Amino acid sequence: MRIDIPEGAEPIPYVWGDMVPKIGHAASVFSMSVYEYSTLGLREFEAARLRVAQINGCLFCLDWRTEREGEEKVDAGFLDAVAQWRTTDAFDERTRLAAEYAERYAIDHLNLDDEFWERMKAHYSQAEIVELSMSIGSWLAFGRLNHVLGLDSVCVLPSAQTS
Repeated sequence: MRIDIPEGAEPIPYVWGDMVPKIGHAASVFSMSVYEYSTLGLREFEAARLRVAQINGCLFCLDWRTEREGEEKVDAGFLDAVAQWRTTDAFDERTRLAAEYAERYAIDHLNLDDEFWERMKAHYSQAEIVELSMSIGSWLAFGRLNHVLGLDSVCVLPSAQTS
C-alpha cells in the first residue's frame, strides 16, 4: 500500500473520508449513485464494470459482484465471458456493446468512430448512453485510484453486499 493507514482503520473509508473529507464525500456519493440509480440491466452494467476492473487491475473491483433487489448476481463464469466479450456466446448485443464501450472508453476513447456510435444508438437510448458513460467514468477513476494507491489489495468484501 502506498498510503499509510493507522492501525485499526479501514483503508478506503480512511483515505476517502478522513484524509480528504470534502472531496472523498463527493466522490463517494457519485460512486454510490452509479449503483443506486442505474436503470441499466444487471448483465450490461456488470459487463461494463468488470471490463473496466480488468483493465484497471483493481482486485477489489474484480471480486465485487453487484446485486440488485429482485435480481440475482451474474453467474460465476461471467468474469471470464467479459474477458472474451468479442467471441463469447454468453452475451446479447447490449451486453457485448457495454463491454466493448467500457474497453474502448478506458483505453482508446479517441477512436470511438461513427460506426461504433451507430451500433450503440441502435441498442441504447441516449439517456442510457449517458448513464453508461458516467458509470464507466466512475469505475475508471475510482478503481484506478484504489489500485494505484494499493487500497484494493487490503480491502475485503462486505459480508452482505448492497446495490
